[in-house]
Amino acid sequence: MDLYPAIDLRGGRVVRLYQGDFDQETVYGLDPVAVAERYAAAGARWIHVVDLDAARTGTPENRPVIAAIAAAVGPGVKIQASGGVRDRAAAEALVACGVDRVVIGTAAVEHPELVAGLAEEHPVAVGIDTRGRDVAVRGWTEGSGVDLFDLLARFAGTGVAAVIVTDISRDATLAGPDLDGLAAVLAATTIPVIASGGVGAVGDLKMLATLRLEGAIVGKALYEGKFTVEEGVAACGQ
Repeated sequence: MDLYPAIDLRGGRVVRLYQGDFDQETVYGLDPVAVAERYAAAGARWIHVVDLDAARTGTPENRPVIAAIAAAVGPGVKIQASGGVRDRAAAEALVACGVDRVVIGTAAVEHPELVAGLAEEHPVAVGIDTRGRDVAVRGWTEGSGVDLFDLLARFAGTGVAAVIVTDISRDATLAGPDLDGLAAVLAATTIPVIASGGVGAVGDLKMLATLRLEGAIVGKALYEGKFTVEEGVAACGQ
């Protein structure tokens, strides 16, 4: 299992939102590139970057920052980027910035044919952000009425590189991941699964590593000093 340290961007700053609430923001840094360089130096093989502004509005305000991160740590460390990728042009612009895997969320719900087409040409992940089994869209601000497991089935056999399943109720809470829910997801799909939301201790990663996950995304726990990237990498069994 790979550790995916997360860098969430809003207005060019490194932030975390509590349970996806844009009114509950904590700023953790003003230099995202320096944060990425620290993660790379600590042994991370992937970094997960989220453009929160783009996720909410569709406008890629942080794309230059993403390009700077990719340039600073690549090619040795791969970049997975998400937020506001709602058409082919947005996806290809991120690839041109040096992103190794593009994550599509809202558009995967509303235009699944876009994902299938892009997956034929680029490494693509589907971001599935859930409240219970309901899939949220537009930066978690709206429910879609689409069921998690129906969406998983929709992308079977499309060549999607991974699905990223985020439990919004646990995100940035440090309360631990939903192991039973993730096990159900893993049983329902053959697509590699990356877990996101709730990791608060090294023990959480060790439990996740017992599942057949492709990776685990960790944000707040690293910023709050609950464990280091080096400890996280070791717990993932890399």
